Amino acid sequence: MPKPAIVVHGGAGAGPERLSNLQPAIEAARTVFDSGGDAIQAAVEACVILEDDPVFNAGTGSVMRNDGTVLTDASLQVSDGRMGFVAVMENTPNPIRICVDLLNEEINGLAGPGGRTYADKLGHPNTPVVGRPPKGKKGDVGELGGQMPELDTDTVGAIARDSSGLIAAATSTGGTSYRPAGRVGDVPLPGCGFWVEEGLGVAATGVGEAITTALLSYKVHQQIMGDDILSTEKLQSGMQWGIEQLIKPNTAVGMISLASNGAGVGAANTDMPWATWSS
Repeated sequence: MPKPAIVVHGGAGAGPERLSNLQPAIEAARTVFDSGGDAIQAAVEACVILEDDPVFNAGTGSVMRNDGTVLTDASLQVSDGRMGFVAVMENTPNPIRICVDLLNEEINGLAGPGGRTYADKLGHPNTPVVGRPPKGKKGDVGELGGQMPELDTDTVGAIARDSSGLIAAATSTGGTSYRPAGRVGDVPLPGCGFWVEEGLGVAATGVGEAITTALLSYKVHQQIMGDDILSTEKLQSGMQWGIEQLIKPNTAVGMISLASNGAGVGAANTDMPWATWSS
């Protein structure tokens, strides 16, 4: 029987000093499991903790767009085939909770004002998000030949597994530094910022355009699934393969993954705080 497990990250480039901020998310997932909850609840509650922590670029801590607005994205995918995602949401500090409601809808994605209207009908808080100014400088998104810049890059994320073997991946973001108001990054795009299928969940973080162009999460998922045994070493090497082979050098990217057995794993080409727990 699979053992409950959780792996979380605080974003590519966030730095090791943010590692302690991940522990409340781990504890939130453990509380869900202890009370008999499933992987969806565990991943979402862990993600909400990260959205509510202003040190991370998601929810409350989201980075301002070029026009000063704060818009949030999130996604949720489950190994049973269900999916929900939202993009460019105004006044939405916890977009991951809206993704939960989309799991059982005929549609699986909403964006902008229409997404906010849907959230309002279901009673999700419509609360202004103050956000924070972006780090770095315009144009510093990480390019071949240069130093990896200090920027606000995409996402927080959590992947959980319960005792039934169900796996759920929840990701959330406030975007990347110096992007226009309508910009959509990798987080709400299936196969880019996340992919869960066949007993394996993968989630990415970093420069969203690079992740999206590479279809990073899906391709890494397929690379790992090419092996018969989903060991921790296979997950690690598969993520490393994706970062090294599919992403240009000096472009900040990180990943986490969790399979049907074993502990969660993280890999990155820059500082990325991540933590894992299994029962």
